[in-house]
Amino acid sequence: MGQIVLALSWQVTLPPGWGQESWPSPELGMYVPLRRKGSWHFSRGCCRVGICSKAFFSLFQTTLAHIIASNSKKNGTRFVTLSATSAKTNDVRDVIKQAENEKRLLKRKTILFIDEIHRFNKSQQDTFLPHVECGTVTLIGATTENPSFQVNSALLSRCRVIVLEKLSVEAMETILMRAIKSLGIRVLGQDEQHTSSANGSDSKSSESPVYIEEKAVSTLAYLCDGDARTGLNGLQLAVQARLTAGKTSHQASIQGCSVDGVLITEDHVKEGLQRSHILYDRAGEEHYNCISALHKSMRGSDENASLYWLARMLEGGEDPLYVARRLVRFASEDIGLADPLALTQAVATYQGCHFIGMPECEVILAQCVVYFARAPKSIEVYSAYSNVKACLRNHQGPLPPVPLHLRNAPTRLMKDLGYGKDYKYNPMYQEPVEQEYLPEELKGVDFFKRQKM
Repeated sequence: MGQIVLALSWQVTLPPGWGQESWPSPELGMYVPLRRKGSWHFSRGCCRVGICSKAFFSLFQTTLAHIIASNSKKNGTRFVTLSATSAKTNDVRDVIKQAENEKRLLKRKTILFIDEIHRFNKSQQDTFLPHVECGTVTLIGATTENPSFQVNSALLSRCRVIVLEKLSVEAMETILMRAIKSLGIRVLGQDEQHTSSANGSDSKSSESPVYIEEKAVSTLAYLCDGDARTGLNGLQLAVQARLTAGKTSHQASIQGCSVDGVLITEDHVKEGLQRSHILYDRAGEEHYNCISALHKSMRGSDENASLYWLARMLEGGEDPLYVARRLVRFASEDIGLADPLALTQAVATYQGCHFIGMPECEVILAQCVVYFARAPKSIEVYSAYSNVKACLRNHQGPLPPVPLHLRNAPTRLMKDLGYGKDYKYNPMYQEPVEQEYLPEELKGVDFFKRQKM
């Protein structure tokens, strides 16, 4: 899962401690696992979330939005939730119309929470602009995409962006251990006192005791890549699968003692999770982050890091032709004339990837990436061309005309007008030819030198 972003319009009032540079860790304090008649459920503090038979639901953006709403309701604020995946423009207009009536007649404010706001197109997002501007609604938008790309810039400028980072492995282990403890599961490898107390508490229960390897917990915390929902779901699936298949009891060794029970191993956790630890969103921000890291690693001549970022993209399912196209660009932008063969290497890499595809083409890309990381670098051409563009962009008034001696004269009229007059044809001269090729007002300008254009 990528970063989760909340975009809140400026009128919102955050509870104390929220929205500061140092965020609290609500995931660690708000997950409260519950067990009911053989099913496991999770709630968060005062906000009950995900009470669904045999399913874990650990919503994060939505929960934070409701926390803000709960704090605002003390002043009688109305809270409305819409999902951009199902709501239409008319639904938004109805909510805004009602908010206008509430504000005008009852002096009551409205908070509008839009889940997956990036699913609205630009014109739909424009619907919010005047109403956010005048304070008719306080808008809270949640998205897993980068709002810089997916949210209207005019709307984004009127919002406060809060980025919710993924959890660390240590935080994930804390969440999983709390769930495991609440569910009465024993962890192999913990101290004897904890095991004894667990045995005592289970003596009154008719259910077979459930054990989980400590390594399995660590593996699950690592594989879910900071996504608590994935971790809890993986734990649930592993437990349920073992309980279903655990009609035959297993011998589990705890502190040198052998007892009957259901054992959950690292393999069971991986089977329940059914995913690779490599998370990569080909259409999201991680796509751009990884290609940027690859580009910068090659530019810095770090062949090890370059191979790492390449493998991370390819193993995550990236299109090899996309990577090959970026290598073609790198060959001219960062290597340039320091090694003119780099461009040939890049084009050959693209053709090779096109011919044979994945997974065979991965070594072709790896060879090209290492070649580029080790190659000498020059941005001479790239910088010079950037200087030319800056010169054209910053030029005031009409652009200077092409000098007459450089113009082609295919007709008599053009020759009579002076086109091509006094042009010196270089192959006709043995010595270097003194001739100006730039417009008169740019005479003496050297785009290959660092200068202010």
